[in-house]
This record gives sequence, C-alpha cells and structure tokens, in this order.
Amino acid sequence: MTLSPLLAQHIARRPQRIELLRHIAEQGSITRAAKAAGLSYKGAWDAIDELNNLAHTPLVERVVGGKGGGGARLSAEGQRLLRLYQKLQALQAQVLEAAEDANDLDLLGRLMLRTSARNQLHGRVTAIDTQGRNDQITLDLGAGLSLRAQITHDSTQTLTLAPGAVVVALIKAGWLSVLPVDVAGTPGHDCLRGVLEQILPEAQGPCEMRIGLANGQTLCALSPRCPVNVGEPVNVWLDPASVLLGTPL
Repeated sequence: MTLSPLLAQHIARRPQRIELLRHIAEQGSITRAAKAAGLSYKGAWDAIDELNNLAHTPLVERVVGGKGGGGARLSAEGQRLLRLYQKLQALQAQVLEAAEDANDLDLLGRLMLRTSARNQLHGRVTAIDTQGRNDQITLDLGAGLSLRAQITHDSTQTLTLAPGAVVVALIKAGWLSVLPVDVAGTPGHDCLRGVLEQILPEAQGPCEMRIGLANGQTLCALSPRCPVNVGEPVNVWLDPASVLLGTPL
C-alpha cells in the first residue's frame, strides 16, 4: 500500500482518528465507533471525510440502513492502513527512544501544523500562471475535477510549487456557496459538481451539508438553508482567492 505524504503525516499526528477506523471495523456503526474513540458523532464524520479526502481511495464506505445512527465499514484500503499503522507505531517507539533531549520532540511538535479548515482536498499542481504579484495555481483533484487557488508569488516560491507537486487545498466550510445545478454562481469562481449526501441538523445556526464529489472526496459546507434534498446534485462555488495551499514538510 502506497500512502500519500499528506496522509502519512496525518495518521502520525492524529492517532485518535486511526483508532476510529479500528472501532468502525469492529462496530460497523458510526455512533458506537465515535463513542469508543472519544469523538462526537459529528466529529467522527469530520474525521472520516478528512481521511477519505487525503487517501488515494476512500478508507471508509457508508452502508445504507446501518444501525446506531449510520452504518459504515472499512474498504480494503482502510483495512490495510490499519495494519500499516501498527508498523508505524513500532517505528514511532524507536524514534522516541532515539530522541536525545525533550526539546527535540517539542521542536518537531511546533513544525507539525493543524488547521481549523474543515475541507482539506488532496490534489496535484497542473499549472502555475503568474498574474502580477499573484499566481493562479491549478490543481487536478482527480475524476475530471480541477480547482484554482490564487496565492502570492512569494507563497509559490516558499512552498516550492511546480507542476506535479502534491498539495492539500484548505477551504473553510463557510467560504463555499452551494446552489442547485440550474442556478448560476458568481462569475470567476470555481465550480465543483457534487451530490448532497448528508444534512446534519443543528438546533441553531446554519445548515451543515456534506457534498460527495466524483473523485470520492467530500466537502463540508455551511448555508442558511439547504438548497436541494439529499441525493440531488449541486454545484459548489468558491473564490480561488479563498483557497489556501499546503505541502508536506
């Protein structure tokens, strides 16, 4: 099994989410697996979406009609990831033994970045177009989907971006506009076609939606109201200037 650099870093820093995978394999239920892993139901779905988005193929598959608040099972890739993680834990123990000073581990911790952005999409740079002080970075997300990010030229150099580079696109849920497919979005914005897979009800606040993309990745969006019913197609619009990019250390 070949892991993307981004997924490999993620599982090393977020062992609780790998434990969630183990509980899903054992329980077959999102609700029970979340409780066993110490996560909320909503937090469990956030973790699943993030892992699936960073993997080459989904690690967790939804099962329609599951018990206990939503059924799920590990894909073949998810099962292999669990086995790989056991090897990673052994290597981690060796690293801890090799650390000469506690400050070594503190430094490594500062270099590892966590983000509040709900959406983290795995992609590959296909083009870089310079536009004054800014660059427009075009990403291939797979399955015919592409995404643009507008960043400064300095940022392009700092990240050492070039065609073929693997990156993760960070997008806050509130920056997405979800519309029916027959409604036009904002000119100049990117459009990703998907299917509304789930609506998470909230007692107060905006409607939270999970949109499945053709490449197997998932977007989380917030909106004052849900524009369509579950199972119907939607267009997700976003400004390239609101897309942040990150690369493996």
